[in-house]
Amino acid sequence: MTCYGPFGIRVNSIHPGYIMTPMVEGFMPKDPDEARQFKKSLDSLTLLGHIGEPDDIAYAIVYLASDESKFMTGAEIVIDGGFTSV
Repeated sequence: MTCYGPFGIRVNSIHPGYIMTPMVEGFMPKDPDEARQFKKSLDSLTLLGHIGEPDDIAYAIVYLASDESKFMTGAEIVIDGGFTSV
């Protein structure tokens, strides 16, 4: 196993769940009623009851890129509203 810590390199990863991005929105039906139903079905996939937003992921990235996470390495951060916890 290669260790990059002595070189000041930290290795962490972010594992997002369902996030309302333009790609996901592209799958939404054009009919407003069908779109609401589609969104409701996505929301039901998480324990928190709603699909994630891009900011939910961005804030974790900002943290990992900041000095506040200077002692963090080897972490896998799952941001999925509880999808993988069941």
